[in-house]
Amino acid sequence: MKDIPTSPGARRIRAWVAEGEHERQDFKLTITDARKIARSISAFANHSGGRLLIGVKDNGVIAGVRNEEDIYVVEQAAQSYCSPPQDVSFRAYSVDTSVTVIVADIARADTRPVEVIEAEGVRKAYFRVADENIAAHHIMVEGWRLQASAGPRAIKLGHDESRILAYIDAAPAEGVDETRIAVDLHISRSRVESLLISLASLGLISFAFDGTRFRIAPQKD
Repeated sequence: MKDIPTSPGARRIRAWVAEGEHERQDFKLTITDARKIARSISAFANHSGGRLLIGVKDNGVIAGVRNEEDIYVVEQAAQSYCSPPQDVSFRAYSVDTSVTVIVADIARADTRPVEVIEAEGVRKAYFRVADENIAAHHIMVEGWRLQASAGPRAIKLGHDESRILAYIDAAPAEGVDETRIAVDLHISRSRVESLLISLASLGLISFAFDGTRFRIAPQKD
C-alpha cells in the first residue's frame, strides 16, 4: 500500500461513521470508477471541503479497505478527471488488527468551479447537498467564474440589482427561480441572469436545493 501515515484511530473512525454521510462526508466501500469519484471531489471542493471514508459501507458498517488500488483511483480522479486538478491527502486508520480505513481529505478549492471531465469531454461542476453530489446551477457556476476572474472588488449595486435582492429577501425560504424574478420584476430573463451572476460572484445570494433543482435564495448569515 502507498506509504501514508497510519495511527490507531478506531475511536475517531467510529465517531465519524456515527455522524453518517453528510455534506462533508461520504462513505465508500470500494472505489473502481474514477469519473464517479471525481464528482464527489468536485462537489466537496466547490462546497466547503470534505472527506471520503474508504472501507465503510453505505449503511455505516466498517468493512475495511479491500484493495490498495483504491487510493490510486482517487488520485486519478482528482488529477485526470477534475479541472483544475485537485490535491487529495490520505490518512490510514487501523480499526483493529485486520481492518484499515483510508480517509481521503478534499479541501475547499481556492478557485472555483472545479469541474468533472465527463464523457465526450463535457465539463460539469458539482455541489454537495446533504449526502448527494448535485450538478451545480449554471448561475452558481458562472458566478464562480466571474469571482475568479474579477477578484475582490467593491460592492456597487445598481437599481435593478437592489430590486432583485429585495425580491429574493422577501421570497419563501426554499428560494425562487430566475424566470419568476424576471416576470414579477418586468426585467428580461437574460438581464436577470446576468445580474444574478454578478450578485453570486459578490457572495450576495445563495442557492437552495428543493429536492429537484437549485433555486435562488438570500445569502445565509
